[in-house]
Amino acid sequence: MSERSKSSIYGIHAIIEAIRSGKEIEKLFLSKQAGGELFKELFSLARESNIPTQFVPNEKLNRMTSKVHQGAIAYTSEITFYKIEQILPGIYEKGEVPLLLILDSITDVRNFGAIVRTAECAGVHAIIIPVKGAATINADAVKTSAGALHTVPICREKSINQTITYLKQSGIQIIAATEKVDKLYFNSDFNLPTAIIMGSEDEGIQSSILVLADNAVKIPLVGTIASLNVSVATGILLFEAVKQRNN
Repeated sequence: MSERSKSSIYGIHAIIEAIRSGKEIEKLFLSKQAGGELFKELFSLARESNIPTQFVPNEKLNRMTSKVHQGAIAYTSEITFYKIEQILPGIYEKGEVPLLLILDSITDVRNFGAIVRTAECAGVHAIIIPVKGAATINADAVKTSAGALHTVPICREKSINQTITYLKQSGIQIIAATEKVDKLYFNSDFNLPTAIIMGSEDEGIQSSILVLADNAVKIPLVGTIASLNVSVATGILLFEAVKQRNN
């Protein structure tokens, strides 16, 4: 989907009001050349609201719209974002065993959509993504998810590291998927409250995040290709959890 085809808000005043009214903003583009107190207020508000923000040349904004933008263009989100602190207590209150998914640096829209679809089928309670370095949640993502993006809560967090610390303090074990270990995934106990971390296909899980995991596991491969598609790998781990919990 092109940037022109997304729902957009133009102008500093309009964007500030949209944020204050609770409008979900997917991404904010600000001109490198812009300034002034109102511009600073918008930038500060975006930071407080954990809105992904990118500074670009004014010429790019002019290409994105022919309207008067005052150095600021925002794209609205297809979904509502949550915080994991909003979701986790309710899972425990319902007497359910949390199953969460953390996606680190997964930026491909179709992979992301496929992962969300699989997660919904596996009964995942919430998916955690970073503010920066995550796939754009646009119409393509929603379509690939078969609508699951409107069902599974997506928690957009400023710091995945801090979120993992919070989860561990809340009784959640952290299982990271990586090919750099010997332990096989089915030797982990998924009956415990669990959050599974999946990383990008090219770089894997960032080392600063990987060290926070309680367990690191791999999927055994017997073919000549070195890795699985991340959405397929995610499905294997999630349905191992489903299998163990159903048994």
